[in-house]
Parts: sequence; C-alpha cells; structure tokens
Amino acid sequence: MTFTPAVLWDWLLVALCCVSTAYVVVAALALPSARALAKRAASEGRFAGARRAGEAVSVLKPLCGAEPRLYENLSTFCEQTHPCYELLFGVSSSADPAIAVVRRLQAAYPERDIALVVDSRVHGHNLKVSNLINLAARAKHPLIVLADSDIAVGRDYLQAVTAPLADPQVGIVTCLYHAKSVGGFWTRIGAQFINEWFAPSVRIAHAGGSRSFGFGATLALRSNVLADIGGFAALKDCLADDYWLAEYTRQRGMTTVLSEIVVDTDVIEPDFNTLWLRETRWLRTIRSINPLGFAFLFITFTFPWVLAGALLAWHGQPGARETVLAASTLLGLGARIVLHARASRAAGEFWRDLPLVPLRDALLAAQWFVAAFGSHVVWRGARMPVVARVAEGSDGP
Repeated sequence: MTFTPAVLWDWLLVALCCVSTAYVVVAALALPSARALAKRAASEGRFAGARRAGEAVSVLKPLCGAEPRLYENLSTFCEQTHPCYELLFGVSSSADPAIAVVRRLQAAYPERDIALVVDSRVHGHNLKVSNLINLAARAKHPLIVLADSDIAVGRDYLQAVTAPLADPQVGIVTCLYHAKSVGGFWTRIGAQFINEWFAPSVRIAHAGGSRSFGFGATLALRSNVLADIGGFAALKDCLADDYWLAEYTRQRGMTTVLSEIVVDTDVIEPDFNTLWLRETRWLRTIRSINPLGFAFLFITFTFPWVLAGALLAWHGQPGARETVLAASTLLGLGARIVLHARASRAAGEFWRDLPLVPLRDALLAAQWFVAAFGSHVVWRGARMPVVARVAEGSDGP
C-alpha cells in the first residue's frame, strides 16, 4: 500500500472513529444505572456509619430569582437527619422573588435554623461568589457545605457528604448530579448533556485516578480550610469558582473526595437560545480550566463519529478498512444506546428521549466548536470574562 496523504487521511478517520467507539464503550460501563442509584438512595439506613459524625454544619445557599421547583428543592435541605445544622440563604436584592420562598420555608420548618441574608455588596466579577462572601460572614459552624439553588437531596445527604471531612487530609468533598427535565423539549436535550456526556466523562476521569474537579452541586469543607485558602474572596473573579475552590485545597496537599451521593438538579432552559448560552458557558469554563482536555473533547461526541464511520464503510471498497469501520460503527451505536439506557430512570424516559440522542451529540459538537472561540460567557444575565486562573504563585491566594 502506498501511503499517500489521502490514504493517511482515510486511516486517520478510521482511527478516530475507533477511538470514539472505545470512549463510548468505556462511558457506558463507567456510568452507574440511574435507576439503581435512585433505588439505593431511597434505602433507609444507607449512611448509618456516617451518623456518628456530629460536627455542626453551615449550609450556604446563594439564590437569584424564583426558579421552577425552588421551594421543593430547598425543602429537601430542611429535612436532613443531621443533628445540628443551619441554613443560610442569600440574595443580593430586597426585591428578589426568592425571598418569598425562603419565608415559606421558615414558616413550614420552624424547628430549623434558617436565616435569610439580603446583602447587595459586590466583591468582584462573579456575583455568585459575592453572595457567598456575604453569606460566609454569618456562618457559625466548623463545617461548610455549598450547594446550588437547583439541587435536591436525600435525607442523609448532609451526614454523607460531611463524614469524609473527619479525615484531616481531605480538603473538600463534592458530588455528581443527575439532571431532571423540568419543562419541554429543550429541557430534555439539556438533561442529556449532563446525564449522558458530562457525568460519564467525570466517571471515566475519576476511575483513571483524576481528582481535578469540584462541582457546585455540592462542595463540603472545613471552615478553617476555607480560611486558609483566603476565603471566598480568593474566588471573586473566577469563572469556575467551584473548580478553583477545590483546586486551592489540592494545592495545599489535601485530597478531593467524590462522594457516592448523586444529587438531583433541574434543567429548566425553555428554549434553544437559553440552553445554548448555558452549555457553551460550561464548555468555555472547561476550556479555561483545561485547554488541552477541551481540545480533545471532540472524540466524546459519539453520534457524528458513528455516522462518519457508517458513511466511510458504505462508500469504500470491501476490505480490512471497511470491516473495521463496520464493526466500530455497530459497536459504537450499541454502546451509545446502552449509555442512554443507563442514564434513564424509567423505561418510558428511555423510549421517549432515544430519538433525541443524535441531535444531542450533534449539538454538542457544534457547541464545542463555538466554545473554542470567544472571551466572555453570560451567566444570569451578567457577562464574565473567560480568564484561566494559573497555579499558585500568581493570581491564586
């Protein structure tokens, strides 16, 4: 065989199709079944050992607006089995409609230590971090737990995520999350972004030994560790504040624990434009944290590669290349369906959303390409620069 540029290009495409297939096979194996996780989370006494951890906890919840299901999600934090904790809800304006939701919680759970902090002070580019700085000034307990406003948790959640902090070598505990569609077509597409692309990617990285992550769904750490890294003020200009909070603890030689707890998060984006802005923001955030990893994300968008492999096999002459491509295409397609099945919590959800899989993967590829460019993201109506924070010694605390 003469290795002309055209031949080399053909075999490069074959290799990429095979690598993409290998990725989706590993992803399907690495992702726990959503139905199994839901059943396990519902089991009573799952964290009986964790109940021995009795240090008091301050839960910080930055809020902005009355999201769908905000009351239902926040109420799960009011029903914890942990023996001693406070809930601090923060808004930046006295006109924020989330205030009415917090007042409902205070009325519904009078036995809980629930405080509302209304503070308009802005400390940097990141408005969420400004909210956290204002909340942290009121926190009174030795353990700190942060969780985004759209997170719902089980009753043993606080017990489980704070238990690893009994080890002084643990700097931070974080959780993965399972997305729930709240709304129509585009929220279902958005849920697949999390459940069938983001979560499997994290599982693969974690299985490979990586601990370079931190998710806003949950970040639990000791208050003295937070003070040691400079408090939330160290994050006031960070785009990926959740990642950098965990990274600064790692820079001090501490470990990051990915909890076995998987929390729920809502996807509420009602239209294409809103979903596009959110997901390109996430991808640009990944670009700011890990440019090299971002550059190779294209291999994780399965369906375009399955389609490319099928077209190359169909139009080629019978031979070894076409056999490899046909096998790769069939295996990749099967593994992608298995991945969708493992991410679905019910058979009805699996069949309803199966036709969306090609669109989801193609949209991811387009978003990745667009996210490779641009210097800003839009978050809750505010523009933030995409600026990569560098290692300790320059911008860090």
